[in-house]
Amino acid sequence: MVFMVSKTRTSRNEFIETEVGTIRKNWNGRIRIALAYPNRYHVGMSNLGFQTVYRAFNAFEHVVCERVFIQEPDESAARGPRSLESDRRLSDFDIIAFSISFENDYINLLTLLKQAGLPLRSKDRSPTHPLVIAGGVACLLNPEPIAPFMDCFLIGESEPLIPRFMEAFDPSKEKQLLLKELVREIQGIYVPAFYEIRYDKNGILSSFHPLADAPDTIQPMALKDSPVKPAFSCLLTPHAAFDDTYLIEVGRGCPHGCRFCAAGYIYRPPRFRPLTDLKQCIDAGSAQTRKVGLVGAAVSDHPDIGNLCRFVDGKDIQLSFSSLRADALTPELLTALKQSGVKTATIAPDAGSERMRRVINKGLTEEHILQAAENLVAYGIPNLRLYFMVGLPTETTEDLEAVVVLCKQLKHRFLQSSRARKRMGEITVGLNSFVPKPFTPFQWSAMDEVSSLKKKIKTVKTALNRVPNVRVYSDIPRWAYVQGFLSRGDRRTAELLVQAHDNNENWAKTLKASPINADFYVYRERSTSENLPWDFIDHGIKKSFLKREYRRALEGKTTDLCKPDTCNICGVCKQTNGSITPNEG
Repeated sequence: MVFMVSKTRTSRNEFIETEVGTIRKNWNGRIRIALAYPNRYHVGMSNLGFQTVYRAFNAFEHVVCERVFIQEPDESAARGPRSLESDRRLSDFDIIAFSISFENDYINLLTLLKQAGLPLRSKDRSPTHPLVIAGGVACLLNPEPIAPFMDCFLIGESEPLIPRFMEAFDPSKEKQLLLKELVREIQGIYVPAFYEIRYDKNGILSSFHPLADAPDTIQPMALKDSPVKPAFSCLLTPHAAFDDTYLIEVGRGCPHGCRFCAAGYIYRPPRFRPLTDLKQCIDAGSAQTRKVGLVGAAVSDHPDIGNLCRFVDGKDIQLSFSSLRADALTPELLTALKQSGVKTATIAPDAGSERMRRVINKGLTEEHILQAAENLVAYGIPNLRLYFMVGLPTETTEDLEAVVVLCKQLKHRFLQSSRARKRMGEITVGLNSFVPKPFTPFQWSAMDEVSSLKKKIKTVKTALNRVPNVRVYSDIPRWAYVQGFLSRGDRRTAELLVQAHDNNENWAKTLKASPINADFYVYRERSTSENLPWDFIDHGIKKSFLKREYRRALEGKTTDLCKPDTCNICGVCKQTNGSITPNEG
């Protein structure tokens, strides 16, 4: 093993060199893996999951893993995608492993395969082509829209799954025989070709039948009982979205169970990394850079977050947090933000009205949010970024107007607190279209129509654009529509993906010409008795629990935090005295 440098191209002839860790130059006798992220370099290198997988593959002495990204616009596509470390073609590798976090990156996956000269569909590849696999959170939710393009999926968390996969992988074996052995021997391996799928006359999934001794359901492999060392950056670069920032995962999952958020369900029970391990990671990171970022769905919920903040007190560290709840801004957290020179803090109320926050089970009151803004200004953090969603289930005109009212109230609190400091900060409001996700209580919900989302966004923007020191931006509803289509699609979705790729990502043209009705996947409210394309993945959550949460949402009722030691109703902890029986739902 040798220390190498990561070459980040800033022009055709110039490279910035940054030490990235230990990788291997010698390919002789080693399994060759191209780890592909279907987006640009600066996006992929800010993804801690991608870096964790890169480190995990390279931890094996008999493996060499190199990175591949979508080419920059100034790079010639004629050469095809090349690995960053050794400039090799994708066809030179034994395995092409895609790490996929976002559904809208699916089309880039096809671009990489096409530019590499590989057939898009698994069934059209020869035994001499590399094995094409995929993992990541998007696959953990619903791999079906890209199933025809994959030889197999690794469904689960990388820490336990990658070692098992590498122990069993044998490049000398015939591909079909190898896939059959992987399915039989390793939990979490999903080979789409080993399943026969049928639909009824209404286009609804009627059967998902395993072939070739494949399991009826896929159980994701996860480390839920024994905590592992935190995931952390193994590569630093000034050209990532989080430039020169050493990222540390403080925990996985979230106890709050917001009904729109998949992380609160597929990563149950929530697991937090031990304080001693986090301290070691901070020391290791601060030896390389001043910037340390704590990452997780619920960073401020870590039971030792106060002790962790006190640990960095007085150190020359610029500490940042991926997520903070308005009801968890303790003095220790606020002090850490202030000492790090943070000028903008982010809070996600997600909805403007108390009623709507009960529907989504957010667990935040108006006073929590207003007090958080006041406390941030008092600690010298002048700017606030807010995130809201539009198009949530049961949303009314009053709920939408409440977003405007809450932002104005926050501005008033800001003004009061800022006068004493003689500086008025800025409030940035982000509006995002709600997209239903698999394995959440809203997986059955219809998505709001694009025209309606546009009107709602315009209403909020018009009302707030007249308010000084408040800026509003939003996502694009037609892209949210595409995300909704890909989030809850089935295997037929793949055909439309290919058409969109052939049309240079012109989705309007593709949707208009395709015989596949995308509205069927996006605007249709599902029956809770319907077979869903992702039902074959068993995360341990009882479907009856998700149905109950959906009913409670429609009734405006909240549910308490996920408490593994005392609560057992969702089924993940597999205790026997829960209020929902195993065969219910």
